[in-house]
Amino acid sequence: MSRTDAEILDRDGVNDLDAILALTNTDISESIHAVTDNADAIFTWNYEKGERPGLNKLYEKAKHSMWNGETDLDWSIEVDQERIARESPMTMNTALIAELGIDLSRTSFASWGDEEWIKLAVESQNWSLSQFMHGEQGALVCTAKIVETVPWIDAKYYASTQVMDEARHVEVFAKYLDTKCSGHYPVNHHLRALLDDIISDSRWDMTYLGMQIMIEGLALAAFGLAYQVTPDPLLKQLLRYVMSDEARHVAFGVLSLQEYYTELNSAELLERQEFAFEAAVRMRDRFLQQEVWENLGIPVREAISLFKQDDPELKNQDPFQQLLFSKIVPNCKKLGLLDANDGWLRKRFDTLGVTQFEDWADTGEEYELLDEVAKDRAAAQSE
Repeated sequence: MSRTDAEILDRDGVNDLDAILALTNTDISESIHAVTDNADAIFTWNYEKGERPGLNKLYEKAKHSMWNGETDLDWSIEVDQERIARESPMTMNTALIAELGIDLSRTSFASWGDEEWIKLAVESQNWSLSQFMHGEQGALVCTAKIVETVPWIDAKYYASTQVMDEARHVEVFAKYLDTKCSGHYPVNHHLRALLDDIISDSRWDMTYLGMQIMIEGLALAAFGLAYQVTPDPLLKQLLRYVMSDEARHVAFGVLSLQEYYTELNSAELLERQEFAFEAAVRMRDRFLQQEVWENLGIPVREAISLFKQDDPELKNQDPFQQLLFSKIVPNCKKLGLLDANDGWLRKRFDTLGVTQFEDWADTGEEYELLDEVAKDRAAAQSE
């Protein structure tokens, strides 16, 4: 029997804005955060490489696709965040506000001019890149756990390469924030709570589901959108390299879970559906970026209302935010999670307004970026 949404989310409703905004980090000054890992470390004495051809193919590709964040990225490129914000099509300004017919009178934004909107864009970038960095450290820890807990040698081989990938991702996002941006933000409460749940769960496939499918799937979509809109050549280059790894990481999750989930019964699949739903809601909630509004001295509810996230039930009506689920939904469908148990997860994704992505391409065969990056690096090395 499935749990209610309130039992899964520990609040009265999926879209209870007061409950969402009441959750904030209380230990933002601490540099260490400990989570109890309840899983067993598993050794396998079966070293037969290639028993799972799909995973073996990923492993071989990973070995050839390694890149070096210090030498493959051009850190000499100057980054002017304010200039980039002015050039970005995503930055709001007074002319666009007027064109959209947004009424700012009697709001905290009434006196804002272009400089204030530029400041918002800069802070939003600092916040977004900070959350990317924190999420990549979560992936680093989770993938190390997969190496420990997965019972297949091909999966252990591949996961070990992803540990190196994630270390590199943390490194380059941290360096970009430290040397090119104007500030950091602490990890968002909703992201940290999800990472805590993934790490503390004892079942190895839940680590895959939470990290490889949900967090990495959303990250792949977010990086793709950022890559398309950023005018910064350094960030574009960085994101392209990271995306080349992420497509492979999500494929790793799909290949592994697709095999394993065929062995699960309805009750076991329901537990995975509930976990996927909880993860999706937490990732949606973190994109309210309440820390940015608080930093700028703007009431969070007012800001959410202005940017049309004030649907009576807080359904995710922002097309940009909806697109962030464009990799998650088709992968959940491919794993059989969308329609198992009379479409339990499909109905929940309907409430989030993201089910329309179910027939978009999943990431099981998305290797184009990998090949492009490998060719670029080979060409650079031959020069």
